[in-house]
Amino acid sequence: MASDMDFVNYVMEQINGTGDVSSKKMFGEYMVYVNQKPLILICDNTAYVKKLDAVRELLTTEETGVPYQGAKEHYILDVDNGKEMKNVVKVLEKIIPIPKKKTKKK
Repeated sequence: MASDMDFVNYVMEQINGTGDVSSKKMFGEYMVYVNQKPLILICDNTAYVKKLDAVRELLTTEETGVPYQGAKEHYILDVDNGKEMKNVVKVLEKIIPIPKKKTKKK
């Protein structure tokens, strides 16, 4: 089941104020960006973030799951807890780099 745009917009509203928030559709699902950095993966109307040491203490009570087959385990965000989501985004935004542009091979 693909995610719907209403859910993506809700996630984006919850982290409003953390920077320039945008989303991009990818393979039928969505990536949410803050300041051009890919921070939240949305699959099947569930919000995921990578299991990184930087956010472990913030997400000790959150469930984990695999967003798609072959993916590593991620934390599942409680999208109704805007304060927690903003805290996680603020930490991740500091450590996740802006992806490099891929050059086309000739």
